[in-house]
Formats: sequence, structure tokens, C-alpha cells
Amino acid sequence: MRDRPANGLELAARLRERDLSAAPAVLNLLESADEASRAQAGELQAALSPRILGGEAGGHVIGVTGPPGVGKSTLLGTLVAAWRQAGRTVAVLAVDPSSKRSGGALLGDRLRIAGTGVGGDARFIRSMAARERSGGLAPATRAATQTLAVAFDIVVVETVGVGQSETEIGDLADTVAVVLQPGSGDGLQFLKAGLMEIPDLLVVAKADLGAKAQAALHDARAALRSAGAGDTQALAVSALPPGSGIDELIAALDAHRAALDLTARRLRARRLGALADFISEYGEQGLRALGGRNGAERLLAAQSPDLDGATLVGALTQQAGVGERE
Repeated sequence: MRDRPANGLELAARLRERDLSAAPAVLNLLESADEASRAQAGELQAALSPRILGGEAGGHVIGVTGPPGVGKSTLLGTLVAAWRQAGRTVAVLAVDPSSKRSGGALLGDRLRIAGTGVGGDARFIRSMAARERSGGLAPATRAATQTLAVAFDIVVVETVGVGQSETEIGDLADTVAVVLQPGSGDGLQFLKAGLMEIPDLLVVAKADLGAKAQAALHDARAALRSAGAGDTQALAVSALPPGSGIDELIAALDAHRAALDLTARRLRARRLGALADFISEYGEQGLRALGGRNGAERLLAAQSPDLDGATLVGALTQQAGVGERE
């Protein structure tokens, strides 16, 4: 006899009580594809909606992205250690766009992050597969981010800056930090790609390289100004001991969060996420049944602003008249 899936309402209650030890069971439930688990996952998300919570979840959702090999995971390890030393609880979701399994390249990154700083239940690290989303964020990643933000002070989503992940992380996170490496040329390519609306912070890693890093920082600021994004803060950091710029980066992340209209940003994130998840499930045929993207967006705009993402997907599904994928 198969074990029953984790009870979504019980897990939601544990998260509301900031029981961080519930995190592994929550992620297992959200990543499960069987029908019973999906029903429980829906109950979990509904029980953690802004309507039930009385407002938005308190955790700061931070997206960290950038080209492969720029040092994101090393930087994250240092940031996690600093956050933990300050008594803040941290969850990190490392999204692997290249594998359907939780291993692959990011497994080593996860171990480097987990090996740094103060641990225990107050620090949770998990690799998640993007599956068929071509570098984008799987529905489970979105749901995990939104649910863990109820219990953890900081929720970080780390993605490789390729494909859909660049734009989708901007739709999900409260604050997006794009990490670049001195001398690689990736920074200018990123800026030329017309993606300047994505970063809230631009971070030049490996400041210990000295003049090379400062030149990259100068170029990044100039490129931001030329793209009309001169208000976007750019700074250089080094994650290597003794480190430099880490406190300034944390302060910049906190300042961005403090200045946000969090309710508006989270509402936009839930609606865009629901639309992306619906399209992933039912494709262009489902979208056409809603009258295209404009029709879907009008339907979402008509929904209550305090609904959770799973309920919004359900509203789209019902309106489109489509059933569960076989």
C-alpha cells in the first residue's frame, strides 16, 4: 500500500509557525507529480495565500542569476554565512536547467553553499530541476519560493543566466541580483541583450582581481546609464577570505526590499507565474481557449488580488475548459 502524501494543511500550519524543519517535506510534496500529491500541494498553497495570512509572506525573495562560472555559488556561500551570523534564516533553491535529476553541475554548487557558515534547520539548501522549461523555472520552484517565504527570512533562487531563467526570475523575485565576472565579456553581452529591466542590483564578482574588477564595474555602470537604467546599483564584491563588499551587498539588497511596493510586486509575480505554469501545462492550445495572452491576462486581472498561484491556475484552467494532462 502506498504511503499517503504529506498533508498540505498540516505542512502549511507548520510553516506559519515558522517550523523550518517542514521545508524538506514541503519541497517533496510540491515536486511530486501524482494526483493525490498535487491535490495536497494545492491545499498547501491555498492555506498560505495572502488572504489566509492576512498579507504577503514576510520572507525576502532574492533571485541570483548570471552566466555560468561567474562565481554565483561561491558568493552565495559567503552571503548565507553572513546572514546566518546575523541570525537570519535562509533557504536556497538552486535551479538546474540542464538535468531532469537533482544532480548535475549544480549539485557541486549546492554542496559548496551548504559547506559554508552556520547550518542547522535555519539553513535549507535544495537543487531543483527546471525539467522541460528550457532554462525557465518549473512550477514547483515558484510554489516552493512562495511557500518557504512564509517561514524563512531569506529565500534565494539561484539560476544559470540562460534562456527563460533570465526573464522568469525577474517575474518571481522581490529583488534580482545579476552576477558578472571581470574580463569575460559576459557582462556586455548581457547588457546588449536588452535585458536591463531584470537586475535590481548588478554585482561584479571577484573584486580581489583589483584593477580588472574595477574596470568591469566602470563598464557595467556606463552600460547601465546608456541603457537608461542608471538608477540600478552596481557594486563589486569578493567572496574570498577576508572578503570585501559583502556587507554593502547585503545592505543594498535590504534597501531595495524596504523601498518596494511589495504587495504590487508579489501580485504581479503570482499572476505571471500562474500564466507561465498554465502555458507549461496546456500549451498554446490552452492559451488560445482563453483568447490568447491578452485574454488570459484580463481574466487574471479580474481575480481577487490575494489568491495564491495554484488557485489562479485553476481559474485559467476552468475558463479554458481543459482538463488535467494525461
